[in-house]
Amino acid sequence: MESKTPLWEFVDVTKAYPGVLANDEICIKLMPGSIHGLLGENGCGKSTMIKTLAGVQNPDSGKILHNGQPVIIGNPQVARDLGIATVFQEFSIVPTLSVGENIFLGNMPISRFGVIDWSKVDIDAARVLAEMNIDISPDAITGTLSVGDQQLVEIAKAIAKDARMIILDEPTAALGEEEIERLHALLRNMRNRGTAILYVSHRLDEVERIVDEVTILRNGRVVRASGETEINISEIVSAMVGEDIGEHYPKEHNITDKVVLEAKGLATKSNVTDVSFVLHSGEVLGFGGVLGSGRTEIAHALFGVDQLTSGQIILKGKPVRFRQEIDAINAGLALVPENRKYDGLFFNFKASGNITAASLGGLSRFGVLNLKAEQQATYELIRDLEISNEAEEKTVNYLSGGNQQKIVIARWLFSDSDILILDEPTQGIDIGAKIAVYKLINKLTRAGKSIILVSSDHDELLAMSDRVAIVQQGTISRSVNASDLTHNDLVQASANTSYLKSQEVLA
Repeated sequence: MESKTPLWEFVDVTKAYPGVLANDEICIKLMPGSIHGLLGENGCGKSTMIKTLAGVQNPDSGKILHNGQPVIIGNPQVARDLGIATVFQEFSIVPTLSVGENIFLGNMPISRFGVIDWSKVDIDAARVLAEMNIDISPDAITGTLSVGDQQLVEIAKAIAKDARMIILDEPTAALGEEEIERLHALLRNMRNRGTAILYVSHRLDEVERIVDEVTILRNGRVVRASGETEINISEIVSAMVGEDIGEHYPKEHNITDKVVLEAKGLATKSNVTDVSFVLHSGEVLGFGGVLGSGRTEIAHALFGVDQLTSGQIILKGKPVRFRQEIDAINAGLALVPENRKYDGLFFNFKASGNITAASLGGLSRFGVLNLKAEQQATYELIRDLEISNEAEEKTVNYLSGGNQQKIVIARWLFSDSDILILDEPTQGIDIGAKIAVYKLINKLTRAGKSIILVSSDHDELLAMSDRVAIVQQGTISRSVNASDLTHNDLVQASANTSYLKSQEVLA
């Protein structure tokens, strides 16, 4: 591989924004037939580098080489013409159009009569999907597909344009384990056919499995170039944060025998069926299962988002009925939602406004909010969670994903909730922010709080849970001590109800 000419190369590429040096003399070589991991904490310069390659912005200085020749990627169309396709974390598909229409959107085949050749759209889309070994109909409406299938449609768009370089930005953030494996199989196939793949992800366990080489950024600079860092989690973490983090998952075991919540036969119209479990004081109860298994739906049933059609919730020994979310909040429950952008944040507010949003009564008098008291009350939380200093200077839309997530969690800490339901709390955030969340979980359970942890990251789920409840088709099939499970056990258990019979622990 070293003897090959790089397909793309950055030579001392620099890009600055007002007050921020985002990329500082970046040097990187992207080889054909290689999956190259681009890693670093939020704010390290990864997004700036991606935007430069995608033609969204131009560098201030330095050179970009294509097959050894200098080029200027002046705009996204130039990038596409040069064979670069970018699949961003937020999809660019049109959900109301068919799969075939999305694949060729902006590049529809035209008949000799000057109109769209719809039969060719279907034929060519079917060919591309067959090349990818994907069983999706070109006629299917894209918005009806699973998130994993929508991700594959995005990649199919790149293949249809004969892209020789594909940039994937957090490609598995919303995928389950089976979908991740399917995506990785596709990427390996594309690599073997000579495609260069730039793979950006915060999920270091999967990076370890899929990439051939890594480049690590910190504070806008390359701190470890390809070949200088072994592809293992400990080496990568040390390079990313600039120090040796001895404990990636700093789990404390604070579980007691005291039952704080019991679910008996819960069911909803959202396909939750006969869900029963108990939650102890100081416990982290993990919800494991494949994407679409019903984990989030159970969380919504507990929090009053979805009304129960049958069953009972017993809180601290007393039956309760949550007709809406405010009832659950008043009873001491909190929900950190999976989709923080749409369900968890007010983007036109600063950190303090977001943190106090669920507890304004204690900061108001005669219906008037005391802004000074609000700021003082949230200062300690912002400091303890190491939220960026910019959080009180800018609205949250300008903050990194990690800071946004910590602000959502801080809201419920401020409300002093006794039971926190964390739905994918570390999705899309960097390793430093993840460890901050893990330490926060320990702090909460140490204080007697209880956690329900929904996570698609199996390593995280096993490391940070006391017990794991296996969710399948809207019900809990088994509850197992986390220490009795391995990563492979969890994958099999999620797909096989009989697998854990010998390991069952009464919940």
